[in-house]
Amino acid sequence: MEHRRKKEENILAQASILMVAGIITRIIGVLYRSPVTSIIGDEGNGYYSIAVNIYTMILLISSYSIPMAVSKVVSGKLALKQYRDAHKVFRCALIYVTIVGLIGMAVTYFGASVLIPENQTNAVPVLKILSPAILISGFLGVLRGYFQAHGSMVPTSVSQIVEQVMNAIVSIGAALLFVRLFAGNDERKVPVFGAMGSAAGIVAGVITGVAFMMILYLANASYFKRRRLNDASGVDSSMGSIFMTIMLMVTPVILSTFVYNISTVMNQTVFIDVMDFRGMDSREAASLYGVFSGKFWVLVNVPVALANSMSTAMMPAVSGSYTLGNLKKCGDKVREAIHFTMMISIPAAAGLCVLACPVMQVLFPQRATIRMAINILRAGCISVIFYSLSTVSNGVLQGIGKVTIPLRNAAFSLLLQVMLLASLLYFTDLDLYALVIATCFYSFMMCFLNSVGVRKHLKYRQEIRKTFLIPAVSAVIMGGFCYLFYQGLYMISFSLLGGILPLRMIILCCMLVAIAFAVLVYFVCELKMKGVTEEDLINFPKGTALIRGARRFGLL
Repeated sequence: MEHRRKKEENILAQASILMVAGIITRIIGVLYRSPVTSIIGDEGNGYYSIAVNIYTMILLISSYSIPMAVSKVVSGKLALKQYRDAHKVFRCALIYVTIVGLIGMAVTYFGASVLIPENQTNAVPVLKILSPAILISGFLGVLRGYFQAHGSMVPTSVSQIVEQVMNAIVSIGAALLFVRLFAGNDERKVPVFGAMGSAAGIVAGVITGVAFMMILYLANASYFKRRRLNDASGVDSSMGSIFMTIMLMVTPVILSTFVYNISTVMNQTVFIDVMDFRGMDSREAASLYGVFSGKFWVLVNVPVALANSMSTAMMPAVSGSYTLGNLKKCGDKVREAIHFTMMISIPAAAGLCVLACPVMQVLFPQRATIRMAINILRAGCISVIFYSLSTVSNGVLQGIGKVTIPLRNAAFSLLLQVMLLASLLYFTDLDLYALVIATCFYSFMMCFLNSVGVRKHLKYRQEIRKTFLIPAVSAVIMGGFCYLFYQGLYMISFSLLGGILPLRMIILCCMLVAIAFAVLVYFVCELKMKGVTEEDLINFPKGTALIRGARRFGLL
């Protein structure tokens, strides 16, 4: 692992590793939800999402932020060459997640009927299935955070893919098995048992991820031991003081991330309660929420995952630079991270908008809700940009130790969002569109307030033209060409192959070709408008090849 230290300085190199893994895992996630939805329907998706949102809320408290927190504390120790203390942080973190994880698992299993809204009791057994993953996820988080602090994102990336593959396989298989074994011919039972089977995939995936990370840790155990033995810092803190450091560092990060992400649970609770108040049948409410969470939210999270990758990759370098008092270097890392994130998220939002129809037709073709799913995706795609930027700024503030700022910002934004959502649901008939509006509003408020905090504490001012304006103009041009190209290609393909290939296959092929064309158009626009320089490209995945290609066509 010695050679990996050089990579620590290059955020884009590390982020690209996580981004590739993030793209793969999110694509797998989107693809497997399609057959699962065919098995359990929108109603089953609703029960699954309700249970998963509660599970995620408890996971946020117990272990969700552990990778980031461990990465931050350990990277700070490594920057000071305190290798013994770094390993003690690792050991204390394991003790922490064991205690908190056991409590979280018990609360989830025995308190499921209390945690689930009383008018959605079909989600209770789904939540109970998920409870073991609360404990296991803590160990997975500590192992990932420890490797990330050492400047290596490969273990985290590969483990995410392995975890998601197992999740997909078991989710589909168990959903089918549970439906056939327990639902029988009762159509009302299919959504419940199907959702339970799908939830089992999450547990299987987490177990597989832990097993993979343990193998990697054991393979590198001699390296970690050698660094501890060669520690010349003279610092050897007690386990008690290390544990106190973890508590003081982890708890605010967990609270901040918890409040930041709890908006999904609050949206769910407010939506279901208001729909019940308005007299909507509980199964219909679950189906509606299933469209939002199982289709819109799943797709929006694909590009947002790239911002999560950037935030994770940025944490050790930003934390290390800030610990050493190098604010200029810290600001350079932040500027680089935000620029790269906007280059991805802005065109992604435009792509989801113009290709919303073919995307839904391929992945979620349920006729009863497809038009609604298309419309809410178009209406809410801009939240991709806001969530991506707020995720990176969250990581920056946590990386420099200002963990209370995103916590305060999230709490204030959440309060305003709940008030807005409740008002829209009570006094209008917007239904799912109210959820979309509230989601966009919350992500915008977090984005704005976090950026104010970053500017204040790092004396940092974000460059506007290259980071925001050029990607936005390029994305608009890309979106127009992509839409026209897809429509023309689809008309030609359907007239030639309409009676030969299934419609979904034609749409899929046309969509993939249109996406490739759109990426090319966006890349050309960025280069022509100087949104990306040769210095930027060299840090991209396959940067040298991109530079050669750009020069060959006179773009550089």
